[in-house]
Amino acid sequence: MTPAPRPPRQPSGGPFGMARRARGFLRRVPVWAWRALMHSLGPAERTRFNAEPVTGVDYFHDIDFVGDGIRAHRLDVITPAGARAAPVEGNGPLPVYVYFHGGGWTSGDKAALTKYCASQAAAGMVAVNVNYRRAPRFHMAHVLQDANAALGWVREHIADYGGDAARIVLGGDSAGGQIAALLTAASFRPELAGHFALTPATPGSSLRGLVQHCSVVDFSVFFEKGFVLSLNFVRMLLPRAAGGRSRFAELRAAAGVLSPIEWLDARFPPVFVTTSERDFFYTANLNFIARLREHKVPVDTLIYGWDAPNTEHTWQQDFRYPESQEVYRRLHAFVHRVAGT
Repeated sequence: MTPAPRPPRQPSGGPFGMARRARGFLRRVPVWAWRALMHSLGPAERTRFNAEPVTGVDYFHDIDFVGDGIRAHRLDVITPAGARAAPVEGNGPLPVYVYFHGGGWTSGDKAALTKYCASQAAAGMVAVNVNYRRAPRFHMAHVLQDANAALGWVREHIADYGGDAARIVLGGDSAGGQIAALLTAASFRPELAGHFALTPATPGSSLRGLVQHCSVVDFSVFFEKGFVLSLNFVRMLLPRAAGGRSRFAELRAAAGVLSPIEWLDARFPPVFVTTSERDFFYTANLNFIARLREHKVPVDTLIYGWDAPNTEHTWQQDFRYPESQEVYRRLHAFVHRVAGT
């Protein structure tokens, strides 16, 4: 039974712990400070998260899914060994797990998620690890258009890698989770797709599940007193006319189009949510779980309390933690169940 939402206690470690300490002189962490922090942490995270690479899988890096040559439009495909040559004996094409990295929409790169995605491929699925254009230069319409283009590439080409384009599970952490969830909603809600000028690249029936790791699924938390991230994170995702210097109430109304929780209905596929009390988006995730249940959407949860020390925001990326390994076990079972394998 999911506990009633309550504000998380403030973590002492990781990037959000550093952000909390910064609030001694900043009321809310601004976008520029977040970008600087992520830029400084990025190289070390890529090295740490990818230590001792996964074997028994095949890697296909930096596939240009748009054709313009920029890194923001590259993806990696990771398959069980030999899956590209022929489907795994007796099983036919494999389910496909499409993943979007986090980074506050302004930072991050698929490279840090290589081992995470390889760990899922080793469990009998084709993993697709996606980059996308980032804010503040680009806003949410551009990000979703990139994510949708990646799904278009998957639909057209994933059979060449042993994957089944009719059995896709989307996933992501933090901002990447919001991208995956909003793209899922756009597949079922024409008015949302129209708002972002999207023609869904794959039918909603092909989206068999959604995985959410510490995701930004309820934008209402940005407007709560004391929340660590500034409202400029919301503004930068909106077109200038909608965000700009809008007043608090106007901005809150405009943010509804960004917030996956506002677009849920009974057509959503099953969802697997992982979060913890140490996560700044803990309350947002509990709200999301409750709303999914209101709509009778099947939802699996893995929620850690404050006494689990290795569960800071997006801990799932660090394979060394037993808590992360439990996420992987649960994720594997979820994907194979919703994909019918």
